[in-house]
Amino acid sequence: MVEAVETMDGWYCLHDMRTIDWTSWKLATSEERQAAIDEFNNLLTKWEAVEEAENGSHVMYKVIGQKADLMFMFLRPTMDELVDLETTFNKSAFADFLLPAHSYVSVVELSKYQPQKDGVDPETLPETQARLKPILPKYDYISFYPMDRRRMGNENWYTLEKNERGKLLYEHSKTGRKYAGKIKQIITGSIGLDNWEWGVTLFAHDVLQLKKIVYEMRFDEVSSRYGEFGEFFIGNHLKREDFAAYLHV
Repeated sequence: MVEAVETMDGWYCLHDMRTIDWTSWKLATSEERQAAIDEFNNLLTKWEAVEEAENGSHVMYKVIGQKADLMFMFLRPTMDELVDLETTFNKSAFADFLLPAHSYVSVVELSKYQPQKDGVDPETLPETQARLKPILPKYDYISFYPMDRRRMGNENWYTLEKNERGKLLYEHSKTGRKYAGKIKQIITGSIGLDNWEWGVTLFAHDVLQLKKIVYEMRFDEVSSRYGEFGEFFIGNHLKREDFAAYLHV
């Protein structure tokens, strides 16, 4: 029997995409709009306090294209906290002007393909915990997409032996390391949690680096032979201080 690899799991993740009902927003009174903005700013203050305490993280981006207007990425230690956050957001006045566009549920994930060194469980290392419970970067651009490993005929990821899968992923990681300092990548696992197997979130200050890394990685065998990819969402960072101006009509 092919051996499964153990995963290390960290904070739970929600990618939440919303479309703004601009017609309703423009028809609202200036007082209603301001009240919605003020209440949302209070939510941001609470989310920022959670992040400062290193009990979770969040980012907010303006989606480019017609798939949505806003993309939020939330991280929390438990699924219950993630649900509470989403419910509180949904009950806010600002949410009355938002339409659900897409969502994705997952958990920050690392795999234990590499053998233990000196008998030390890698999950106990501080650098591993930092990757499992990351503070999300506030880079200029974000790219999010889900993916699967192919399961078709002779191109079935789940029939490969563990050491062969590990070798392919190691070669894949070498491509990613070329973009150190240019790209921040967070992998989240979603098997049993959402429609795809993993979510990939990339952050960059130069939007072209998002294109370059995805293009170059397509030539790695783990992608070219075993990768299936879903819909891409691209966004520009929306800073808190720019939020009201973005909504101004």
